[in-house]
Amino acid sequence: MTIRLVTFDALHTLVTPRLPIYVQYSQIFAPYLGVLEPGLLKQSFKVALTQVQKKNPVYQGDSGAEGWWSEVIKRTAIGAGANPQAVYSSLPQIVPSLMERFSSRQGYKLFHDSLPVRIRLHQMNIRTALISNTDTRMLSVLKDLEIAPYLDSVILSEAVGVEKPDAKIFQLALALSMKSGSVPMKVQDGVHIGDELESDYRGARAAGMHALLLRRAGPEGDGERKEEGENLEGVHIVDDLWGVVKWVERQTT
Repeated sequence: MTIRLVTFDALHTLVTPRLPIYVQYSQIFAPYLGVLEPGLLKQSFKVALTQVQKKNPVYQGDSGAEGWWSEVIKRTAIGAGANPQAVYSSLPQIVPSLMERFSSRQGYKLFHDSLPVRIRLHQMNIRTALISNTDTRMLSVLKDLEIAPYLDSVILSEAVGVEKPDAKIFQLALALSMKSGSVPMKVQDGVHIGDELESDYRGARAAGMHALLLRRAGPEGDGERKEEGENLEGVHIVDDLWGVVKWVERQTT
């Protein structure tokens, strides 16, 4: 077996919030809504994100990604105890501020191994791509963090109208790599890396690719388990991106 393509998730795989998202939300909220309790804000964001994703997948809606995130932001603030009237009146200031922050290195940073591993894979003549369930601002983030030139292709769910775990988004990454590469490639020649069990690991496996589940140590990676009750039996887990390189090397020797 020869691995010719490695695809990466974005958030919590190559990039991570510079500060926890709920902390950054709190900083933007404070001048308009006062200081909200951090624990409530963290939980409220998670609930709001899940609700809006279920209602409008792939950033659907009349106002695009900004309208989509406006709904998440509104629900997050109200769910954390903010005065609803104050939330509605301040959204025109809060939403653009948060959208701008999470469009660049102001909101995100690279993991220490993201760029070195990408360079190492290039030295091994392995193509790389990014597959992310994010809106198109992620491309601005990747450019600002100076890793975009080291990715052969970037597939973002808002741009292509489909999101993980749908097999179509993985097949698109393979098709783009086959189109631009000089060596024919089969689906079994690719491996996907991400931190979400269903979207990344099982989605890629269902599409016919190999997959590795990334679970970084500490609060940024949430340790080995992200969700209560996860069944990780038989799942191949790596704790950093160098583990990906080692796995690829074992497949090609």
